[in-house]
Amino acid sequence: MEIQQLKYVCAVAETGSFSRAAERCKVAQPSLSQQILKLEEELGARLFDRLGRRIQLTESGQAFLPHARSVLAQLEQARASVESQTADLRGSVTVGVIPTIAPYLMPVYATEFMRQLPEARLRIVEEMTPQLVEGLRDLSIDVAILALPLRHKDLETFSLQTEALYVAVPQAHTLAAKKTASLKDLRGESFVMLRDGHCFRDLSIAACTHARITPQIAFESGQLSSLLAMVAAGIGISFVPAMAVGSHPDCSYVRVSDPRVSRTVVAAVLRGRSLNHVQSAFLDQLTKRPARRR
Repeated sequence: MEIQQLKYVCAVAETGSFSRAAERCKVAQPSLSQQILKLEEELGARLFDRLGRRIQLTESGQAFLPHARSVLAQLEQARASVESQTADLRGSVTVGVIPTIAPYLMPVYATEFMRQLPEARLRIVEEMTPQLVEGLRDLSIDVAILALPLRHKDLETFSLQTEALYVAVPQAHTLAAKKTASLKDLRGESFVMLRDGHCFRDLSIAACTHARITPQIAFESGQLSSLLAMVAAGIGISFVPAMAVGSHPDCSYVRVSDPRVSRTVVAAVLRGRSLNHVQSAFLDQLTKRPARRR
């Protein structure tokens, strides 16, 4: 029994004519008639009575027709489902990420995502937190990767990882040989820090305030890589997130021992927004398989 035979049976039953059924199915009438005869032989029963120019379903044909229609309907549903899924897989997702995360995690996330959904379109936007929040709100960004705290009730967040803070120091610094250092060990040091507007700067200032340190800031930049270059040159020391440890070979990295000094990285979406298949797939990847920097 073949699918085409089922289509021919339905067409003859609906048109009442072998010739009109052949026209509908875009096949030669002898071929259509032959396939129906072949099906009848397989079933061991006639499906149609040929009454001159009039065609009529037999009792067997009347019993068979609903099942044929059901099979064809299910096949159509299966085809439509596959086409819909394929279209979803070709969708797009725009991901916003802050600068102190983008170079360390996004290459890993992007590579894995493109491997899993090779026909999807991934766009990455690197911006500071305020711009990413506005992007989520105006729907120009689908998913953002940020750091807490986020005091925006219209955003839904998903925790990705909590990481320790480190201090990057010149290799000749007295702290360079230590594995850990307390915040109190940093008193009297010159610091290099990110500019205002970067959430990691706020975290660094909060750490200093917690230890009653007034940081002497010798250099400010919008790029963590620039800070590390200045650290290596002996201009000052800098807080760095764990994911950035080792990114400049001429610095030494010492873990901050104070347990309350850490950074929590989250994924954020606009609360109540419906995500398409590709956007949901990227969010699932973030929350279920945290990236590890290579």
